[in-house]
Amino acid sequence: MASMAYSVANPSMFLDVRSIRASPFASSADRRWISLRSCRRGSVAISGRSRTAVVLAKSLGEGLERSRTAVDDNGAERVVVLVIGGGGREHALCDALQRSPTCDAVFCAPGNAGIASSGIATCVPELDISDSSAVISFCRKWGVGLVVVGPEAPLVAGLANDLVQAGILTFGPSSEAAALEGSKEFMKKLCDKYQIPTAKYQTFTDPSEAKTYIREQGAPIVVKADGLAAGKGVIVAMTLEEALDAVDSMLVKGSFGSAGSRVIVEEFLEGEEASFFALVDGENALALESAQDHKRVGDGDTGPNTGGMGAYSPAPIITKELQNLVMESIIIPTVKGMYTEGCKFVGVLFAGLMIEKKTGLPKLIEFNVRFGDPECQVLMMRLESDLAQLLLSACKGELGSVSLDWSPGSAMVVVMASRGYPGPYEKGTVIRNLHEAELVAPTVKIFHAGTDVDPNGNFIAVGGRVLGVTAKGKDIEEARERAYRAVEEIDWPEGYFRKDIGWRAISQKELASNNR
Repeated sequence: MASMAYSVANPSMFLDVRSIRASPFASSADRRWISLRSCRRGSVAISGRSRTAVVLAKSLGEGLERSRTAVDDNGAERVVVLVIGGGGREHALCDALQRSPTCDAVFCAPGNAGIASSGIATCVPELDISDSSAVISFCRKWGVGLVVVGPEAPLVAGLANDLVQAGILTFGPSSEAAALEGSKEFMKKLCDKYQIPTAKYQTFTDPSEAKTYIREQGAPIVVKADGLAAGKGVIVAMTLEEALDAVDSMLVKGSFGSAGSRVIVEEFLEGEEASFFALVDGENALALESAQDHKRVGDGDTGPNTGGMGAYSPAPIITKELQNLVMESIIIPTVKGMYTEGCKFVGVLFAGLMIEKKTGLPKLIEFNVRFGDPECQVLMMRLESDLAQLLLSACKGELGSVSLDWSPGSAMVVVMASRGYPGPYEKGTVIRNLHEAELVAPTVKIFHAGTDVDPNGNFIAVGGRVLGVTAKGKDIEEARERAYRAVEEIDWPEGYFRKDIGWRAISQKELASNNR
């Protein structure tokens, strides 16, 4: 790794590496890997495996001069990255960024216990990510050249707008463009205008009118809260009674607050769901590898919807031909439509698709404006390209010349959730044997989503979805075997997981084999 030289006004402050190790921002990896490569009057060169060390120096004396990005010996742009968020998705992003040879350091705000303990990034829990001015000040203080916004709420609130206005490259759309996820009505109207295939629908704010329409259409039917509802605002009603109850819950009882003050009632599409991801730089779109998640809480895709109980990549249902069709009929028209509407989209466009049973063609169920969780975990496990450079290219409008490298084989993530999720669940239960679980195979990683550390140093569950046990293999069967072997190693009696993640892919593979 190339060293980086810093010009300092008071070089004597940098001669004692112990002061860097003592920094409150130094992770265990920083302290383990920091090496003082050279010291000479007026400059110091620091290098290390975690690379956060190069940024830590900034707090140790006034007069440090450094641009937010630099260039290494090979001419590649180097950057310090701040990841916004604290879930499993952000853990996976931090892990992929720290593998990037051009990423000098990774910060994560607020981060989580798993990220902090792994040493792959420096967590900043005290940074208020809802305060744009605080985030901008942090970026300027620590030389952050790229901000990657993980969750949707800060995007809808306009964090990317403020960062870009401050001159900080940000991977994530403006609040105007984030309306693709923030308002299902906005998304549906865009589909109408630009002939993007989606389920037919009507929008309602009056519960009586919504119920009349539902009775006319019959069940099954889908009722959606218009705004952000943490992945829980979609009711797939198999009976009229369920649909009418959903309308009452949203429009009468206000179960989802302002997010449910308007509802979308749309036709039920029968088929197989798939997740489709594309990086977008405002004008160009680059398809990522396919992935598919399991939304229902119970085996056999039964029970209520969740944020996702597992995922795998690639998804056999997304063939090369289907990928091209999705790009041509859904992704590219959306990118062009947003540009035409003055809402240029920069970030990752996550299309929830239904591959219709009767036609075999894709229809858009919904858009998300960030990486899916848990799909991000399997995608980042398989990505071999330099993620930092990839995201910088998106921010600069340079995706047109980018190609991607992926590891062969498959990846799978099994989500371990607190028993009772997505309903009420107990917090504070102790989780043991995580280190042992990661040792069952060299390709196993455990991404934390809802953990903390108790006074005795034990990991404890503090969320609904808690862990993403992820593994790679030469095929879907091997990835699945490794992931579940790691799950079984974890000692958490209060945890719950589905036992059939990947069943569709395996069934489809067996069917194809039998038809040969």
